[in-house]
Amino acid sequence: MTGSRIRVWDLPTRVFHWALAGCVLGLVVTGQIGGAAMDWHFRLGYTVLGLLLFRLVWGFGGGYWSRFRSFSYTPTTVLAYLRGRGEPRHSVGHNPLGALSVFALLVFLVMQVGSGLFSDDEIAAMGPLSKFASGALVSKLTFYHKEVGKLALLLLVALHIGAILFYLFKRRENLIRPMLTGDKWDVPELPSSRDDGRTRTMALVLAVVCAALVWALLRFAG
Repeated sequence: MTGSRIRVWDLPTRVFHWALAGCVLGLVVTGQIGGAAMDWHFRLGYTVLGLLLFRLVWGFGGGYWSRFRSFSYTPTTVLAYLRGRGEPRHSVGHNPLGALSVFALLVFLVMQVGSGLFSDDEIAAMGPLSKFASGALVSKLTFYHKEVGKLALLLLVALHIGAILFYLFKRRENLIRPMLTGDKWDVPELPSSRDDGRTRTMALVLAVVCAALVWALLRFAG
């Protein structure tokens, strides 16, 4: 490969991405199996909660292209992109459509994890916070978690994968490689994401803090 190279995705963002993907896959599998697998379903759910807390903070203090402000687009920009009037920066980080997908996934994941904390299947699986809510609220959140949120997330994941395949085979643009290596080549001269020992140490400390918060929540609920 030739041309300018930009560090787009810093290591913490890449680790978050693949850890989240693995957890979501595991949640789908364990949720379908049920029974004893629900113990792992809950563990994976708590892990996702910690990952989401991490991403929320990293969206403000992480690498340039991982910050929410780098892919927060106005409706006018989205419409212009749909009409083929994209900007050079759209070929580096998340383009307007990709940004919508990312925000939708994050929002629905928060709702799914949140509803899971309060859910109760009245058989063996009970969310740790369900005892703090009324029966009517628990019933509604359980219905959302099992019937609405799960399907919405599966649809969003399918669209996400479909978009990756579209760019790979139709536009000949590999979106997977940068999420593995962190870099993009032959792109406009734009800022690179900072990705060094200091930022990685900060991310590790943040990850530990997020894990501790999840642990504290479970201790409180227990």
